[in-house]
Amino acid sequence: MFRHLPALAIASSRRVLARLGDDQSGNTFMIIAAALAPMLALVGGAVDMGRGYLSQTRLQQACDAGVLAARKSIGASAVGDGNLSADARAAGMRFFNLNFRQGVYGSGPRDFAMTLQEDFTVNGEASVDVPTAIMQIFGQDDILIKVNCAAKLNFSNTDVMMVLDTTGSMNQANPGDSSPKIAILRRVVKDFWAELERAKPPATRIRYGFVPYSTNVNVGGLLNSDWLVDKWSYEGRKSKIKNKTVTVVKYDYTNRYVSGSQTTLTPTLLPDCPESTAKWTQSNVVMHLNGTQTGRTTVTGTSYTCEYSDGGYFVGGTRYNPYVYDWTKTPNGTEEEMIYTWEYKPVDVDVRAVKKGATTIPVPMDGNPAPLPDPLYAKYKGCIEERDTYEFSGTDPDLSKALDLDLDLVPTNNKKTQWRPMLHQISFLRAIKASGGTWSQKAIEYTGSYIKADDYGFSACPSAARKLAEMTEGEIGAYVDGLKVEGSTYHDIGMIWGGRLLSPTGLFADENADVGSTPTRRHLIFLTDGETSPLDLSYGTYGVEPLSQRRWSPSSPFTLTKAVEDRFIVACNEVKKRNITVWVVSFGVAMSPMLKACADNSHRFEAANADELSEAFRKIARTMGDLRISK
Repeated sequence: MFRHLPALAIASSRRVLARLGDDQSGNTFMIIAAALAPMLALVGGAVDMGRGYLSQTRLQQACDAGVLAARKSIGASAVGDGNLSADARAAGMRFFNLNFRQGVYGSGPRDFAMTLQEDFTVNGEASVDVPTAIMQIFGQDDILIKVNCAAKLNFSNTDVMMVLDTTGSMNQANPGDSSPKIAILRRVVKDFWAELERAKPPATRIRYGFVPYSTNVNVGGLLNSDWLVDKWSYEGRKSKIKNKTVTVVKYDYTNRYVSGSQTTLTPTLLPDCPESTAKWTQSNVVMHLNGTQTGRTTVTGTSYTCEYSDGGYFVGGTRYNPYVYDWTKTPNGTEEEMIYTWEYKPVDVDVRAVKKGATTIPVPMDGNPAPLPDPLYAKYKGCIEERDTYEFSGTDPDLSKALDLDLDLVPTNNKKTQWRPMLHQISFLRAIKASGGTWSQKAIEYTGSYIKADDYGFSACPSAARKLAEMTEGEIGAYVDGLKVEGSTYHDIGMIWGGRLLSPTGLFADENADVGSTPTRRHLIFLTDGETSPLDLSYGTYGVEPLSQRRWSPSSPFTLTKAVEDRFIVACNEVKKRNITVWVVSFGVAMSPMLKACADNSHRFEAANADELSEAFRKIARTMGDLRISK
């Protein structure tokens, strides 16, 4: 367009343009204008990328929290088809949503998916669209954020010793529960095993051991024969035969039912033993010429049987409604009956047969009076009396004297270090009759019978303990289903033997040592449903306490309960010194100061009912593993 201008104008215009070209004062504006777009893209990208980074960090945290919660929730509810249970999935989603709320940073809808792997690792994948603020100008409306996560429960080799209260009160139900406590415990232990086994990685060893306890523990079958004494003294009796006999008639008896019924009562734990109301009334009694007698007996009322257990009595018996039967008493020759008396005193018994596997022990009675056999045979059930100890108060004893509390001491040929078989059938409560009496350490001659502990339920022997071993589902089930319930609550002996069977440096050091370079984590779970409840009438771990006086006597300045509880605390502390984690669970009873002194807040649980007991064991199982983010 410039060629139509006059030549002068053209020349003038050229000079102006030349001056503008030489003048740089306006170039800044042009440069800024030219650079504004890329600068805006750079700054906007940084702002949006910063928001995206924050979103990604938060999303990763939410993903981690979700899979951790889901993995922690997996327990007895886990299924074996590779899918998460509904409860586990709900737990994971809840924690994901709490950590990445809808619309945070202006984000769009979230997506979170979890899968359960064969090794029970929970994998997670989360994604979200984060809208841009500035990059929209350049056509970038949002940024897709994606993260992956996984939670895995790792187990090292693990040993678990369960010390279980199997006293009489475990046959009762807690308020709100429909099943007895022992039935609930059996189910919970099975679920606990299942949870640990499902979480166990390949080539990892988990072993289980059990110490049921009440008045005593049954560990005889686990001990080497040379850990037992050859001879021991029991609170028994011997017969003193008089040089006289008397001839007596022997009779045979037969009964024939006439009418009525008799009902066996279901044993129930009561605070006292009720007095029997049963009455036997005889009628139509006839003495025949040949010496035979006949007659009729009518029984009415209730006859009670009482067995002491855990601070009360298991009361059973028979109710007669009424019950009528005819009887015949027929002479069958004569026999000579010796006139004798009993001498109640400590009796030495050779128990070497136990070391050879015998379950019955002959007990010489110096010419046993009829009708008892000669000699008497006492049954060995597997329970033991403890080795030497002494009376102390407090929780800092001299373990060179309290050998019962030295968890690692292996017995030598010194009988002070050895254990003694319990012989329940020959242990008498000297000078104590059913109607009462006063203890006597001195020997007493008496023609009648003092109380025999075993006859009155004062000499319980629980189910046999088990050493640590890998166990199948069937083995666990058979063992816990076979636990019997009886006896009183002596917590100390349970903790002592739980520690002995779990210690890596004691009686079973070779079996309990770490495997190769893999460390073993050791856990002792102590469960009880009651407070300490010893009874001086019991024949237990320390003999008949008022007579044997090995750790306590009636003249002690402290109670038998305190003696038991002090020993429990000492044993618990000794267990923890061996790098063993101690868990304490009180079931249906408040946690006592003694139990609180054994385990800290994070390792003790109060369970009022079945659901709370299940939850306590689930928490213990999850804590035993190393729950962590694996990627």
